[in-house]
Amino acid sequence: MLTKTPFLKFWSSLGHIATHAGITLLALGIAFSLPQAATFILFNWWPKVRDDTQMLVVTEISFAAMLVALLNLAKLAWRYRQAAQTSAIASLVYAREGDGRLSRWLKDNLLRDLPWKRDLTIMAVTGYGTFAALDSALKDLLADCYEIRVMLLNPYGPAADAYAASHADPEAILADIRREACASVACLRRLQGMGKNVALKFYDEPPFWKLVFAGEHVWVRSCHGTRDIAKHPEYVFALQPEKPNRGFFPSFYTYFLNQWNDPRHPDYAFDTGDLVYRDGKGAKLRRVPFPDQEAPCLERAPAAALLAS
Repeated sequence: MLTKTPFLKFWSSLGHIATHAGITLLALGIAFSLPQAATFILFNWWPKVRDDTQMLVVTEISFAAMLVALLNLAKLAWRYRQAAQTSAIASLVYAREGDGRLSRWLKDNLLRDLPWKRDLTIMAVTGYGTFAALDSALKDLLADCYEIRVMLLNPYGPAADAYAASHADPEAILADIRREACASVACLRRLQGMGKNVALKFYDEPPFWKLVFAGEHVWVRSCHGTRDIAKHPEYVFALQPEKPNRGFFPSFYTYFLNQWNDPRHPDYAFDTGDLVYRDGKGAKLRRVPFPDQEAPCLERAPAAALLAS
C-alpha cells in the first residue's frame, strides 16, 4: 500500500530540495560575512570600548546574554530533535488531549486528507460516538470507504455488566450501552444496504483500547474503566512502508487481528439479527438471538448529548 500519491511525492521532493538549497545559501552567507564581521570588531568596535569602562561592561554583558540565549536555543533544538526521533521511531504522527473545537478541527482535517480511505476498521465500546452519531468524526469517511469491519462490546454479555458496575449508576450506564449499541448496529445495517461490505463482531471482555484504522493510520485511545473517554489523550500512529515492523501501528493492528480472528467472538448476521459462533476453522457452531430490536434505539442525535464511547 502507498501512503502518498506520485503527485504528492513530487511536491514533497521539491520541498526537500528547496529546504536544502535555503540552508546552503544561508551557510554561504554566514561564511562570506565572517571576515567583514571580524574586521569590524577588531578595527572599529574594540578601539572604541577598550578605554571606555561602561561600554566594555555593556559589551561583556550583551555578549554573555547572547551566549546564554544561543546555548539555550541549542539545548532546546537538541531536545526537540530527540523528541522528533522518538516520534519517528514510534511512528507517532499526531496526538491530542481534550476535545476542544481546535483539536476536533485538526482531527477532521487529518481524516479528510488521508490519501487512502478504501477500508475502515473499528474497535470500540458501543461505536455510537465513533461513527453512529450525527457529529461523529467518521461520518464523512464512511461515505468514502467500501469495506468496514467493526468490533463492539457485547451489551448483553457479562463484560458489559462488569463494565457498567464500575460506574456510579450501573443500571443507567448499562441501558445507555445497549441503546447506543443498537443505534450503531442500525447505522451499520444502513451502510450495508448502501452496498458497502460491512462485517460486525462482538467481544465479551473488559474494553481497554478504542482503535480506528483508516488506511495506514490508526487512532488509539484508552477506554478502560470510563465512559467519558474524551478525557484520555488520543494518539495517531502510521505504518512506515519502508520499515513495516517499526512503531506501534503493527502492534495495534496485530492486537486487533488477534481479537477479530478469535473464535470466542461471534459474527453478527444482519439478515437475521443473530450472533453466529464459529469454531477455529470457521464452521458454524450455533446461533444466538441478539436482542437489539427489543431495545429502544437512539435517534442519530449528536454524541455530545451522551458520553462518547
